[in-house]
Amino acid sequence: MLLPLILAAGVTYAMQPQRRVALSADTLQPVSVNETVTATVSDSASVDTAKRRNFLGRVLDYFRNSNGTNQNKRFDFGILPGPHFSSTAGLGLGVVATGLYSMERGDTLLPKSNVALYGDMTTKGFLMIGLKGNNFFPKERFRLDYRLYIYTFPTSFWGIGYENGDNDANETSYRRLRFDAMARFLVRIAPKTYVGPIVNFQYVKANSIAPEGLHLFQGQDLNIRTLTAGFSFTYDTRDFILNAKRGWFIQLDQTFTPRFLGNDYCFSTTDLTISSYRKVWRGGVLAGEWHSKFNYGNPAWCLLSEVGSTNRMRGYFEGRYRDKNIMEFQLELRQHVWKRNGIVVWGGLAQIFPEVKAMRWRKVLLNAGIGYRWEFRNRVNVRMDYGFTRNGGGFMFNINEAF
Repeated sequence: MLLPLILAAGVTYAMQPQRRVALSADTLQPVSVNETVTATVSDSASVDTAKRRNFLGRVLDYFRNSNGTNQNKRFDFGILPGPHFSSTAGLGLGVVATGLYSMERGDTLLPKSNVALYGDMTTKGFLMIGLKGNNFFPKERFRLDYRLYIYTFPTSFWGIGYENGDNDANETSYRRLRFDAMARFLVRIAPKTYVGPIVNFQYVKANSIAPEGLHLFQGQDLNIRTLTAGFSFTYDTRDFILNAKRGWFIQLDQTFTPRFLGNDYCFSTTDLTISSYRKVWRGGVLAGEWHSKFNYGNPAWCLLSEVGSTNRMRGYFEGRYRDKNIMEFQLELRQHVWKRNGIVVWGGLAQIFPEVKAMRWRKVLLNAGIGYRWEFRNRVNVRMDYGFTRNGGGFMFNINEAF
């Protein structure tokens, strides 16, 4: 849509100087063709140059002033394009539209609600579009957390279990399509404490699988649909969800994926997250997170606990290491440096295992990394991270803090 508008604007401005030349002969003196052409080209070039400067100026002004605060805004909206590169996805262009708003503008103590619409495409065939957000109702009586995304991309599968994931020879290429929709509706039962139902629908399809790696799927279906329901407990004292500087976040999700909901793979899941944030010195915040996920029953290959994402164990190939259960921890130091710029360093570890008695120190996966932060909106950061892993490294571009 942008290219036709630019071309149309260029044609319009190119035509305007010609009309001025034809009508500017006050003394009705003849004007030579060469003079007309020269004047037209000169005027067109001047107009185009001015418009380009004006457009670039508006773009620079937008980013220069994007982190300003305006309490009178009903909806604080911003759009950010993000070119990025990774060895697994290739060169890509992502676009994120973010919004901050309040359902009761007169209540300054009500946490800001947030929403983000994002999309991404890369040279290696990664396509994604998604929506996520957290909505706080007046007086904090209710809270709604939600996400919706669909993506398709070529990826790899190493099998199930630590030993399979640690074997480079197991890498099997395939293409994955995934749709995920989740909603968590919470009711306040005490200050900063909520309980409520959670529902999650997922659809995953694997195709174009390299024949030599089919056995790694252990004969499971390659087309998976699941409908999961359960309840959630949340305790949240963070000062700002997207970039906390102080407070605690504890969330426990207990979900069930039973056969009577039409599921072929029946199991239950206990998912626990505990995060803490504390100021350590001027401009410095120490953030820590513990996450564990336990599956009971018979989860499908694509619904197992996985190591690696843009938020945890950053740099690991997502899903290379997968099993029924996972425990993982990360500690991150965030330091404001100058104006809208900041840096972070982090360390982490994780282990996957089929049951607790199978845990071993030698199977602990280590993680470390460094990142740059730029404040796009007020306390809404763009982050560029590079994570180091036992299998190499990986670069990530995203918005908001990892946790």
